[in-house]
Amino acid sequence: FLRAIQQWLDRFCYKHPKLSIPGLMRYIVIGNVLIYLLDMFSMGGGAIGSSLFSFNTSAILSGQVWRLVTFIFVPYSGQGLFFFALTLYFYYFIGTALEREWGSNKFTIFYFFGVILNILIGFLVGGASMYYVNMSMFFAFATLYPDMQLMFMFIIPVKIKWLALLDLVLLLPGLINGPWSIRAAILVSLLNVALFFCSRLIQQYKEAKRRY
Repeated sequence: FLRAIQQWLDRFCYKHPKLSIPGLMRYIVIGNVLIYLLDMFSMGGGAIGSSLFSFNTSAILSGQVWRLVTFIFVPYSGQGLFFFALTLYFYYFIGTALEREWGSNKFTIFYFFGVILNILIGFLVGGASMYYVNMSMFFAFATLYPDMQLMFMFIIPVKIKWLALLDLVLLLPGLINGPWSIRAAILVSLLNVALFFCSRLIQQYKEAKRRY
């Protein structure tokens, strides 16, 4: 079933080359920076940007439809400036790498397919964020480049496939014991990867099993 959907998505991407935003991650980063700065310089520390642009079901239904788009640019809350900058750099790096590998068309569809799934889930459970959509981008990158090495904690070289496995393990508590909003967001992010990488994931599993 997943393989059939992946084939349909591949055909859809091929037949609709105009559905692309070249340099998409550049706009995502700029939007995140603008809202972060708006939060930082809000009078009284009220995080005006995040409260005004984040996904809020009741606000959207009351007419604030811009939130369906602007929540894409709302940064993950609770980050200091250093980790915010590091996170944005990392997502920009993996996003542009995926765009080079796939082309702007397929990468744009992959990213916004995750966005649309999150919007649908958001109306069901009451909230949505881009944290797990961006996490699915990392899993996609790890699937394409499993043996690439990154410097974990800036000193330890680790293959990216092990970092992705670690992230999967860290998602388990939220998936098992978290509220339904978190569970749904995690499942949607994993589903997005599965839909675009079903054949590749099956092939990698068979190769790993054969080597074992």
